[in-house]
Amino acid sequence: MRPVQQPNYPDADAVAAAVAKLRRSPPLVFAGECDELKAKIAAVGRGEAFLLAGGDCAETFAEVTADNVRNKLRVLLQMAVVLTYAASVPVVKIGRLAGQYAKPRSSDLETRTTPDGPVTLPAYRGDAVNGFDFTPESRIPDPQRLVDVYNASAATLNLVRAFVTGGFADLRQVHTWNNDFVRESPYAQRYELVAGEIERALTFMKAIGADPDEFHRVDFHSSHEALLLDYEHAMTRIDSRTGLPYNVSAHMVWIGERTRQLDGAHVEYFSNIRNPIGCKLGPSATADDALGLAARLNPDNEQGRLTFITRFGAEKIRDGLPPLVEKVTAEGVQVTWVSDPMHGNTFEASTGYKTRRFDDVLDEIQGFFDVHRALGTVPGGMMVEMTGDDVTEIVGGGEEIDEIGLAHRYESVVDPRLNRVQSLELAFLVSEMLRTR
Repeated sequence: MRPVQQPNYPDADAVAAAVAKLRRSPPLVFAGECDELKAKIAAVGRGEAFLLAGGDCAETFAEVTADNVRNKLRVLLQMAVVLTYAASVPVVKIGRLAGQYAKPRSSDLETRTTPDGPVTLPAYRGDAVNGFDFTPESRIPDPQRLVDVYNASAATLNLVRAFVTGGFADLRQVHTWNNDFVRESPYAQRYELVAGEIERALTFMKAIGADPDEFHRVDFHSSHEALLLDYEHAMTRIDSRTGLPYNVSAHMVWIGERTRQLDGAHVEYFSNIRNPIGCKLGPSATADDALGLAARLNPDNEQGRLTFITRFGAEKIRDGLPPLVEKVTAEGVQVTWVSDPMHGNTFEASTGYKTRRFDDVLDEIQGFFDVHRALGTVPGGMMVEMTGDDVTEIVGGGEEIDEIGLAHRYESVVDPRLNRVQSLELAFLVSEMLRTR
């Protein structure tokens, strides 16, 4: 069975050369770090922590700059502080970064109308495969881009590690940023209660002389959809401690909704690596699908090994999710449940832009919490597509972006993302759900 969602490279020798180079490259992460994250995700599954994952729908090479990485990290840290206080448990912070360069597509080809008539070219599959420009030269799949992914990911991780250990993640500084956001928000009164409570807690800690190391640095983990099997196989290594295989391109990798076939190559690959792994489940997934995937991907029923990332859409979450959670729970399957409130809520605006409604994103998360609370199970976390920049890609939110306003600063090359303000609004609103969970 040929793996699905793979590029059609014109030069097999060039693919082999790129893969050979990747196999000789140093790991981007280490197996011990993956094991540490697995233990943290196990705590999430038990309700002892909350998971926050966020980042671009698809990274681009052009955006691997200190400013872009810093802005994205800053917003994730701001969100995490609010969620930590509200949940009264640690927040496991995971970036959709340093590897999220490939995206599945519904068709291998894209047709556009030009002055000379219709033109059909290979679809853009992310910078890991080809270029976004609609030209024959740009759209040819190029395996050298796999090496470029490695180099870009290494640069991103170096920046992230420097930021989170070099003072940028200091808790008091992050809280000051949140105070600035609250003051500028049209919903300041709604958010200032939580912000004020955090302020008092920090003042108390300072008064008693408490200054733990955790106030000044954070643990931060990388993740991406492991879509391109040439890259993922090449970045798999045998751990010298255990003799077991790990994907050393990211701490956590996941299987997408379009590649989770039980007899498919992606499930086969994931069944053999020892990283913590995720699997997307959309409205077409059945309870038997979930059980079958759990049996293949986590046969030892290990806590923290498998995360189901649900993406039903706001209109379907309350009806579609319960049968899966009920049957998986009844079978004693160890799994962590996380909400992806983005992908099930995409639509095309009247202006032609692919977008989502902020209220739908929020409602899917609320539905996710409602289902788990009704069943007595754990709503473990959320994975959102977001950026630290002031883009206009999702309608709604406090800025009241409308469909006309999408054109102001729409920068995503694939899917729409929450901007900086919308991301922080979401954190404050989800904090209200956590305070009552």
